[in-house]
Amino acid sequence: VEAVHLIADGKAPRIPQPKEGATYEGIQKKENAEISWDQPAAALHNWIRGHDKVPGAWATIDGQMVTFYGSSLLDASVPAGQELAIKGASRPGLVTKNGLVVFGNDGKMVLVRNLQFEDGRMIPASKYFSADETTALELTDEEKKMEEDIR
Repeated sequence: VEAVHLIADGKAPRIPQPKEGATYEGIQKKENAEISWDQPAAALHNWIRGHDKVPGAWATIDGQMVTFYGSSLLDASVPAGQELAIKGASRPGLVTKNGLVVFGNDGKMVLVRNLQFEDGRMIPASKYFSADETTALELTDEEKKMEEDIR
């Protein structure tokens, strides 16, 4: 109550903040968010989640920076999946139907749900190997007529 009265009366002390250490720039930078694979699964999970969404924890896959989003610890048997070599990882990841499974140095697993490429494309991690596949849209006769009407 006393502080409120001092402010209302214009008598509250004013202490200027020091300029040292003051910044509006983000503390974390993308170049500092690379994943170090020589850690237990819990530490990998915390690193990925701690950098989710900005700046995004990343690793090099097929020569490009790939950012990992949406991790969770996976406490189950090793799922079936297609191996994916990740630079610096002692064991390849597995692209499964639920996402990308990566391994800590303790043998435990982390499931990553989404991946973002350098060009900005984001895909579900489970679709890593089918990301470049495109399917042509085939229209029925009725839809072709509607397409012409719209044009």
